[in-house]
Amino acid sequence: MCRLFGLSSAPQRTRATFWLLDAPDSLSRQSHRDPDGTGLGYFDPDGTPHVHKAPIAAYDDRSFAEEARQVESATFLAHIRFASTGGLKARNTHPFEQDGGLFAHNGVIEGLDRLEARLGPDRASVEGDTDSERFFALVTRETRAHGGDITAGIEHAAQWIARNLPVYSLNLVLTTRDELWALRYPETHELYVLRRAAGGHHGTRHLDHSGTAGRMRVHSPDLTDVPAVVVASEAMDDNPHWESMAPGELLHVGPDLGITRRTALPDEPAHRLTLDDLRPEAAASQQPA
Repeated sequence: MCRLFGLSSAPQRTRATFWLLDAPDSLSRQSHRDPDGTGLGYFDPDGTPHVHKAPIAAYDDRSFAEEARQVESATFLAHIRFASTGGLKARNTHPFEQDGGLFAHNGVIEGLDRLEARLGPDRASVEGDTDSERFFALVTRETRAHGGDITAGIEHAAQWIARNLPVYSLNLVLTTRDELWALRYPETHELYVLRRAAGGHHGTRHLDHSGTAGRMRVHSPDLTDVPAVVVASEAMDDNPHWESMAPGELLHVGPDLGITRRTALPDEPAHRLTLDDLRPEAAASQQPA
């Protein structure tokens, strides 16, 4: 299953070191289940986005994913991909960048011909083969149509897909220089949020998150003194304040770490997919670790 991780310490810029695919077991064992891409996105102070990503498989060069990258930003977005649509190429690896925002998705959307028809000329912004990047293009188009309101863009794009296309999951994280959005829909996959005080719940500790599946670790000594909001596919430490987002919930973290939460998609998808409905490679990508 794809892994999502988003963090905001806005308006403070913080340093964080990311380890991706930090699994201790042997390469031969990993070859049966290693992710198909890793990516990390962050922003310069002027809002310029940066994305480091690579299509990684166990039989290929793993040095990119194993390298610790220490970067500074007010927001971060990391993703580990299990391919469901599109080959193992950099253009299909998350996060994606459009209009200065960064986007990562965990799930499956089918009926991409209808989605492309909906995009019309905005299809030109899509460089790869994935359902995820096409979903982002629709979010970007709807955001423009609503005067730059990203919350409205996500809501209208996700609602259209839920009404018109076969859906397994639309879980996403979207970041800009100083804001973060997350959507969980429907209840297929979990998505957790943590409002972390400076020093964590102990009051004296830096951030040191490690996913239970051994795929991602995030370390930030700056967050000993700075609060943050974290969104992730799994609760990544022993902090008791991790909350599971509700199905259909859209979360927004503002530039002052203010949080708003609303039910953006109260209804089930009109054409809900199960694992049995998916192509074998897509079904494999959605299995829990």
